[in-house]
Parts: sequence; structure tokens; C-alpha cells
Amino acid sequence: MGFTPVHDYVAGKQDWLAAGLPREGQIAGLPRAADVARADVPTCGLDELVGEARKRVHEADWEECVVVNDERIVFGLLRANQLEQADDGDVVADVMQPGPSTFRPHVHIEEMARFMARHDLDSSPVTTSDGVLIGMLLRGDAEAATHRLHQQLGAEHEQEER
Repeated sequence: MGFTPVHDYVAGKQDWLAAGLPREGQIAGLPRAADVARADVPTCGLDELVGEARKRVHEADWEECVVVNDERIVFGLLRANQLEQADDGDVVADVMQPGPSTFRPHVHIEEMARFMARHDLDSSPVTTSDGVLIGMLLRGDAEAATHRLHQQLGAEHEQEER
């Protein structure tokens, strides 16, 4: 009959979007948290030694590490101050910030930039609705994407007026 693949996603549209699955429609092209989040953020395990995590973070030229399990579910964060103050032999689980606030991949990037500025967040993990790490959203990246979006929308508006 010519149909493209059809999905019956029982959990609903919001869960579909929160899982970072493909989207379509008029606003599908607007940037979302998952579009801007950096997937290359270093990760470490709960039982890992801080010295090992610190080395990986520095080699990757990051300042923090996301603490995940084997399924990449987020358990905590090791921010720069925790990484620098802890001893090499400390266990990550003992010095991490547990249960960090995470954001879903479908959140509009402008909303993320405003939230991060208002709450003075330099970065925040982006996860699926099941808590699986997608990447780390940096406030500077969110603000830059918002600026590009405003420029693009302004240029489109000018063309429409002509």
C-alpha cells in the first residue's frame, strides 16, 4: 500500500520525545537539548578510583565526569572541585554528587539556556526517560544555539516581509 514503517508506541508522544526518538512536524527542526548535548563527556563507574576518573577527564579535556552504571544510567556527577579535592585512592561513589538533575532530550534549547542561566548551571546531563545518558549540555553551547536560532528566525522573518 506504500506506507512507511508505522510504530505503535504505547507509552505516548511525550515519552517518545523524552527517549530522544525521531520527531517530525512543523517544529521538529527546532534545536532540542539532545541536539546540542555533547556525547563525548567522560564517564566513570561507582566503584572506580578517583585517580583513574581524573586521568580520563583531563585526557578528554573536560572538567567533570558523569557517573554511570554498565547500562549508562546516570547515578551522579564528579564536578571539577570534587575531582581536584579527592585523593587518587578515593572511590567515586564516596565523593560524587549523587542523583543530579537531568533533562530530557526533547526540551527546547532556548528553555534549557534560560533555565541554566537562571539556576547558574554550567552543565547538565541529558538523559532518556529511563535515565540513560545521552550527553552533557554545556550552558555556553545552549546559549550559542539559542543565539543562532534567533538569528535564523530573524532572517526568515525579514524574507517573509519582502
